[in-house]
Amino acid sequence: MPVQRLSRRTFLSGSAAAAAGASWFWTAEAAARMPLPPAAGALEENLDAYIAAYMQAMNAPGLTLGIADAERTLRTAGYGYANVDQHAAVTTDHLFQIGSITKSFVALVVLQLREEGKVDLQKPVLDYLPGLPILTEFGPVNLHHLLTHTSGLPDNLGLFSSDPAARLVQGFKPGEHFHYCNAGFEILGLLASKLDGRPWRVGVEERILKPLAMSQTRSVITTADRARSACGYAPYWDDQVYSRQGRLSPAPNLVMDNTAGCIASTPGDMARYLRMLLNHGSGPGGRIVSEESFRLFSTPYIKAEEFSPTASYGYGIAIDTLEGHKVLRHTGGMVAFASSMHVDLDGGVAAFASINAMQGYRPTAVTEYAVLLGRAQHEQKPLPSVPAVADARDMDNAADYAGTFTAPDGRKLVFAAEGKRLSLADGERMIPLQHAGGDTFLSTSPGAFAMHAFMFGREEKGESAGATGKKESPPPVIEVAYGPDWYLGARYRGPSTFHAAAEYESYAGHYRSDDVWGGDARVYARKGRLIVDGTPLTPIGGAVFRVGEEPWSPVTVEFLHLFEGKARLMRVGGMDHWRVEVD
Repeated sequence: MPVQRLSRRTFLSGSAAAAAGASWFWTAEAAARMPLPPAAGALEENLDAYIAAYMQAMNAPGLTLGIADAERTLRTAGYGYANVDQHAAVTTDHLFQIGSITKSFVALVVLQLREEGKVDLQKPVLDYLPGLPILTEFGPVNLHHLLTHTSGLPDNLGLFSSDPAARLVQGFKPGEHFHYCNAGFEILGLLASKLDGRPWRVGVEERILKPLAMSQTRSVITTADRARSACGYAPYWDDQVYSRQGRLSPAPNLVMDNTAGCIASTPGDMARYLRMLLNHGSGPGGRIVSEESFRLFSTPYIKAEEFSPTASYGYGIAIDTLEGHKVLRHTGGMVAFASSMHVDLDGGVAAFASINAMQGYRPTAVTEYAVLLGRAQHEQKPLPSVPAVADARDMDNAADYAGTFTAPDGRKLVFAAEGKRLSLADGERMIPLQHAGGDTFLSTSPGAFAMHAFMFGREEKGESAGATGKKESPPPVIEVAYGPDWYLGARYRGPSTFHAAAEYESYAGHYRSDDVWGGDARVYARKGRLIVDGTPLTPIGGAVFRVGEEPWSPVTVEFLHLFEGKARLMRVGGMDHWRVEVD
């Protein structure tokens, strides 16, 4: 469940690559003892070898897997540990939280209500739920907009604020942009409950879970099922950046009925769900939705590049291509679980995987490889070889970032490249850095430069194609930022001083949310701009700022309760973060 929240996990730990080095758990001895399922053939051997390497490299304690074709479940399996301290192996009976994959269930329920004549997808949602705390100044929001994340509403995880006067405010005209919005699917769940005349948990059980014999699945996350659930893990130091092999710890218990991501399931049940999707909405006892509804469900309405460069979004599901085949896909991110679903409609094979940890990535590479193996087996072709799992310390252009960078006050950072790897000099030792996407790197040394990411900047000129058609080299690196600190390279030619608004000093500081989704955030001024954990803020009036650079973004930050020269509360997308003086 992608969540637009201001925490280091959101902004800085989304790399899908892996980092080796000192592992929190998967030492060589632990890896040799990793619980693995029995392999029945070449497909299983290839898949198990990849998953074992993937889990070690990605620091995943446990993983659950389900694979299906249009006729049967091909495999369910558990890997690693459901509870690290108890050395309890993952079994196919363990519940894993599927996160935003729940949104596809919500969409199917809404489409069933449409078939029953209870809802019009083009009708404004306020006609059905007039008391919703939303402002639609850019235009009415209908159900189609909510189902496709094009409503213009912010991505709040929580529709109702502690402030009864607060409203979700649009940032753009509905339909103009794709902006992932958990609040939209919470609204759809409330609508489904109202029109169905029964709570969501009952409606989805009767409409989808029972017809598909998904008897082990839970429609909401409760403490009653905790004994059946795998233990979820989150970063031990949640106020720091998280490198891939960072230490994890058991996450707090979660109770959740928000339909943006409240389902927990087993691999066997998810294989049944996958099989229904492969059959275009048809289950063993009849259709879950009509052919027309499935067409609406799986139509690509708008580009959704956060799923992949080629992906679009339908109704609660992303639509993509894999080797020329139409694919339905979605991921799910929870406080301590991460999931992926990959459904190859043309190839007739689908896979689901979930890990019991949240470190910023989803196990998409596992489901993609599982589907490629299943397709090859169906087509009686050679099985694709086991892919290598990349090391996030490796990158082809590591030398771009090497050199000495100097702050205006004379402090220096020295980076050195050796082959594909970049390191930071810290006294007489060198700290290996992990590539975290783009021009961003993280320290892999616990406690050393762990508070912020290193964010390099390049000259302001875009890449272009020359007369030969070859892509030119990227512009040179000229600067690097580490939190509020800014360092200049030898090739920097711009200004070295900047003016920051006087009130920014009142907003700067360390903030923390009591909500399990809120996390930790640090606010500071750099180069004249106010920044939250590396993400720039754009002033839009008073103490309210827009998050990021898009002029249409509906996500805002507001600073409240100015007392003794300091803001005491930062509200991010409706979530309260309180100032803490603990540094």
